[in-house]
Parts: sequence; structure tokens; C-alpha cells
Amino acid sequence: MRNLLALNILVTLCAILLCGCYADRMTNQFNSAFGNTESDNAVLEESELDEETKRRRREELVRIANEDAPAYRMNSGDKISISVYGHDDLGITTKISPDGTVGMLFLGQVKLSGRTIIEARDEIERGLTPYVKHPVVGVTVLEVASETVTISGAVNSPGMYGISASTRLADAYAMAGGTAHRLLHGDEVDTANLDDSIIIRDGKLLPVDMRAAIERGDKLHNIRLHKDDYIYIMPRLEASLTVCGEVSNPTRRFFEPGIGILEALTDAGWMKETHWSHVIIIRNGLVNPKLYKIDIDGILVGKCKNILLKANDIIYVPKDNLSEYNVFVRKLMPTAQLFNLLSGKKAIMND
Repeated sequence: MRNLLALNILVTLCAILLCGCYADRMTNQFNSAFGNTESDNAVLEESELDEETKRRRREELVRIANEDAPAYRMNSGDKISISVYGHDDLGITTKISPDGTVGMLFLGQVKLSGRTIIEARDEIERGLTPYVKHPVVGVTVLEVASETVTISGAVNSPGMYGISASTRLADAYAMAGGTAHRLLHGDEVDTANLDDSIIIRDGKLLPVDMRAAIERGDKLHNIRLHKDDYIYIMPRLEASLTVCGEVSNPTRRFFEPGIGILEALTDAGWMKETHWSHVIIIRNGLVNPKLYKIDIDGILVGKCKNILLKANDIIYVPKDNLSEYNVFVRKLMPTAQLFNLLSGKKAIMND
């Protein structure tokens, strides 16, 4: 399969060369000055987040700040205490088993996973009614193992951490030991790039400014965490390129000075047939990005120069049905594929 892919790329490149369209494309003949007015400029449009998008993002943060914390629901691994008033022999202190149940006298295995404390209490009281007159049950959670978030990247102790209804983003950062450090030329340096760090909830990138949340304690950005939130602290010293979208092998690789957009696309197995006629470069991270619409077809036919990339650029190849670039900019929401590449969940950092 790998040989077939390499052969397809080679055939494609040879075809372009024979047509005279690729001359100087894989050389130092780069267009490195974005925004110039030369006729061979491949940058068709440059965009930043407009005021409308900024307003919507702020409104989303306000909504997140004002929403009620999700109701706690018990799950496997949580340690609980169940008491029955006047019947000490029926009380238990135990952890919820992997199948989500606990064992009780008269009731056998009681399913508690997914239930709130009130729901669990009512269920046990109903179950005990045939055996105990007017049972009064108390359920207390002693340890929560199931309400966790994950934090990874440039922190001292990446991993999963238990949270409560009051745990905020900066709290999780502190739980993970704060920023990792490393030696550079004999000096200890901070490796975290908070400007490009992200938090993902339910598969969606939240418009949170990590620096504002962690360093300045901005209440709007220092949001309360929910179960299964994923926090990725981007390493400062990890100069990389990410290529995703309609390419054969979405990848994140180390950045090398002098690499162009065509070389990066070739490294990712080249574009699929479904790709749009333009490619988008996302620069300056995902929180406050700057986007460039690139005439990739123009580069391939020799009308435009190759584009010189910068460290930490994201090259996104849309499908051919992305007809409205401004809509993409306004509703910028990278795909799960990009989340996985950036967060290290798959295909991280080729040699």
C-alpha cells in the first residue's frame, strides 16, 4: 500500500513536470512575502477574526460562565456510603463496581452508574419498601473517581485529574504541576505556549484564551471544567507543521526552515481528488488565528510561486464543496482530525 501511494505521488509529480507546470516549485523560488501585489502571488485573501466572530465568541464564553454545572452522576470507581435510618446492618461503604453496581442486603446488585444521588436514594428506598417500613435512605459520595478531565502537553504531570463542580481551568493546570521546564543553553526555560493552547469539550474547541485564564485569572476565560474536558498545553519549543483535511496521510511533523506548502503536501501523501482548488494556511494558532487563502491550483500550473511556510503553520485542505471562504473564516472550527493531530492522540510528530 505504501509503495502504491509513493508511486501515485511520483506519477503525479512527473506529469506536472512534463507539462512544464512545476518548474522551480520545489526549489528556493518561494513567495515568502504574504500580501504583496505581484502577479505571481498565490495568497488570494488574508483574514483575521472579524468583530462579529469576536462578539459571538465572547457571547459563548458568557453563556458558559452562566450555565449551571452538570448534575453529578455516579459511576464506576466512585466511593459511596449508603445508610438506612434505624437499620445500621443495611448500611454499606464501598466503591461502585466496574459494572456500575453495588451489593446490598435484600436488594442484591443495585445499578447506580449514571444516576444522581437523589435518583439512587429513591431507587434504594423503593427496593427496600417490601422489607423495611418507610425506609429512609441516605447516599453520600466519599470519593469521586469518574469525574475527570485530561490535561496533556507542556505540563509537569500530564494525565487525568478528578474535578468537582467548582474546579476551573487554572485549577487543573495547577493539579498538573504547572508548566514544564527544560534546559536551553544552560538556562531553565518555560516550555508552555499558552497562546496556542486549547481546550476541547464535546468535540468542540472552546474560545478560551489560556494566557488570560492562567496568568491573568480572567474569570470569563478561567471557565469551570466539565467531565471529559480535554486540555492541551502547546509546547513552546516544538516547532511543527500540521497538514490535515483532504490529504492521504494527515500528519504533524517537525518544522524545517525552507519548507514550502508543496513539500508539506507531498509529505502528507498529497491531496485527494476531492480537494478544493484552494488551500488554507492557519497561522498564529487557533485562538486568534490569521488565515490565508492559497491558490494551490495556480502554484501547480506555474502561475504562482510556491509558498514558504512558518513554524507551527496549519495547512488545511478543504473539500471541493467549500464554496464560501468567508463562511469558513467566520465559523472557523477545525475538525476532529486536526484536534487529534494537535493533541497528540494519533499520528504525532514524524521524524
